[in-house]
Order: sequence, then C-alpha cells, then structure tokens
Amino acid sequence: MAVRTVPAPLARLPNLLTLARLVAIPVYAVLILAADRGHSVPAAVLFGAAAVTDQIDGFLARRWHVESAFGKIADPLADRLLIDVAVVLLWHAGRLPWVALAVPLRDLLLIGATPLALGRGYRFEVNFLGKVATWLLYASLAFVMLTHAGTTWSLWIFWTGFGVALVALALYLRKARRELR
Repeated sequence: MAVRTVPAPLARLPNLLTLARLVAIPVYAVLILAADRGHSVPAAVLFGAAAVTDQIDGFLARRWHVESAFGKIADPLADRLLIDVAVVLLWHAGRLPWVALAVPLRDLLLIGATPLALGRGYRFEVNFLGKVATWLLYASLAFVMLTHAGTTWSLWIFWTGFGVALVALALYLRKARRELR
C-alpha cells in the first residue's frame, strides 16, 4: 500500500471536493429552475466549477495516495447526479430533446447494476472513453446554459459526448461479461 504524502487535514480535501459537488447540485437546480428557459450564467458557472472539482478530487486522491472507499463510491455518484440533474432540468426548460433523457436512464441502470456486479467480483475501473464522455457532457451542458435557445453547436458537443458514453458503456459491458463468467 502506498504511503500518504500529505498531512491528515489536507488528505480530506478530495472527499471534501466531492461533498461540495453534491452540495452544489440543489443550488444549481434552484438557479436553473429560476433561469429564463435554461439560459443562466450563474448556473453555468456553478455547474462548471462543480465539474472542475471532478478532475481535481480524483487527481489529488491518486497523487497524494489518499483514495478512500467513500471517494470510490461518492465521486462517480456525484458526477452522474450532477450531469443527470442538468440533463433533466435542461430538458424541462426545452433546451434538450426528450431523447437526451437516455443519459439519466443509462445512469440509473448502471447505478442499479453496479452493486450486483461488484458483489460478483467485478472490478470497476473508469475507462478513458468514460472520462472523455463525461467531460464532453460537462462542457456541452455548460454551453447549453450559456447560449440562447436554438444554438446547435452546443448540442453537437452533447451528442458527441452521448455517443462516446455509449461506446464506453459497451466497453464496460464487455469487460463485465468477461469477468463475470
């Protein structure tokens, strides 16, 4: 086991960033619900800041060797919840088409299946395409909030992220099929 390289108070920072992302979700929801049809600079800034903590908390935890059981569960959950809440609320505001709801549906299926797979010995590791998909979705959703209705380039980024997420999902399923035989 790697030895922690930072003092104990600082070692809690990655988990605190994950908790901050979870706390930001309801604040983001209030901001976007009060927005004009999903157009909100404050909501986009909060969403973007929360998204950045996703990269920072994992980087710090690995670099400082302070990975935790809490972080391994809460970090991906916070990521999925942040994206899923944004998708649902932006769909509600008329900024995303109904088919975008496939993103939170996929995440619900993954959240439900993960404990079953882990219980059977599956080792869940985020793949590179999963990270790329998450960042494309983060960026596109922030751009949707910053642009006006009818802007299509932000939706192209969203659909690219969605497509990459489907490929990543297929890779996760293939890995699970091999490991769970």
